[in-house]
Amino acid sequence: MTNLPLHNLRVLDLTHVWAGPLAVRFLSDLGAEVVKIEAPYGRGPRDAAYEPLGGWLGGEAGDEPWNVNAIFVKFHRNRKSLCLNLKQPRVRELFLQLVEVADVVIENFSADAMQDLGLGYEELKAINPQIIYVSMPGYGMSGPYRDRVAFGPTVEAMSGLSSMLGYSPDEPYNSAIAPMDPIGGTHGAAAVMEALLRREQTGLGNMVEMSLHEGGVNYSGPWFIEEQVGDPPRCIGNRHPAMAPHGIYRCKGIDKWVAIACKNDQQWSRLCQTLGGKFTAEMTLEDRQTHHDEIDQMLEAWTELRTNLEVTEAMQNQGIAAGPVNTTPDITADEQIKARRFYVPYEQFETPMPGNAIQMNGIDRAQWTPCPGLGANNREVLQDWLNLDDEVIDSLEEKSFIFDSPPS
Repeated sequence: MTNLPLHNLRVLDLTHVWAGPLAVRFLSDLGAEVVKIEAPYGRGPRDAAYEPLGGWLGGEAGDEPWNVNAIFVKFHRNRKSLCLNLKQPRVRELFLQLVEVADVVIENFSADAMQDLGLGYEELKAINPQIIYVSMPGYGMSGPYRDRVAFGPTVEAMSGLSSMLGYSPDEPYNSAIAPMDPIGGTHGAAAVMEALLRREQTGLGNMVEMSLHEGGVNYSGPWFIEEQVGDPPRCIGNRHPAMAPHGIYRCKGIDKWVAIACKNDQQWSRLCQTLGGKFTAEMTLEDRQTHHDEIDQMLEAWTELRTNLEVTEAMQNQGIAAGPVNTTPDITADEQIKARRFYVPYEQFETPMPGNAIQMNGIDRAQWTPCPGLGANNREVLQDWLNLDDEVIDSLEEKSFIFDSPPS
């Protein structure tokens, strides 16, 4: 991938779960050479004791269940896998040698995990002053919550997002998608780019510290400001404080729905022409908000007679924002997504995986590579990055310092 934008960037990836791997995937999609530093059991045990979240590629665990964990594979394309045990002194030395020739180290462990291994930023900076070290703990490296366990759904609630989800203030909902993780992943990739620009100016690396929690607070919308200026926000479900009608409406078929957003008076006038009924085009936003329940009933009586795709087409023809409420099968079959070749079906069993929303000259998805097997690149990385010969690498394998499968 030598013609991609980040082809000269070397990244040591120690991330796990979602936020960290997503951040690194942004970089690897843009051509960075990423070495995934993996623990022997990082993908799970040799024998599949249970089905992982997201299931197996191909539907079965097979002979190497650790290599067909669907969610892991989804996040780890364009990587090279180096499987070793960082708790071994000799292996720690190898890792520090890799740091000497790397540009970026990124991890999302708990606040003290890397320092406990003697691999914190100060230790790495002493070896390579140009290293960019990105740490992504749940609550950051300081403060009273620094040692707390963090997962996306719990951090989401603490960020304030959950307080605005639901159909009333009495029933706050969790989004069920852990948005803190993709928010953190996006921030992580952007942070690396900022640190690289700074390094071009100063010649020095940097310590980049992030917090999933703070990333979520950043995404608290206008209600954050409303509270500060003395106008307490209300949880209004699918409605919108500055649009009416605005919501999710039942359509023809089993559990089929459509989202419609009427932005202004002109769109309301066109909506009235489409629907007919007792409401007039002269109604102001305030009038429409007052009669939102009645408008919703009229609108849904119309949408229920049509499929969500038919409703979408009719609304869009009038310049009104609308779209079907897609399930996962709907998303993978969506003609817009298919036309733009967003999904990349090169993983095992031709399972379609999300691509990258960034499209620009010099980015060629045809150059991307599938998620490697555990330890598949041990020899290649140690030879290319550290110039170790076969005899030394054979010795590392014999001493169980590096692995290509979970130990039995």
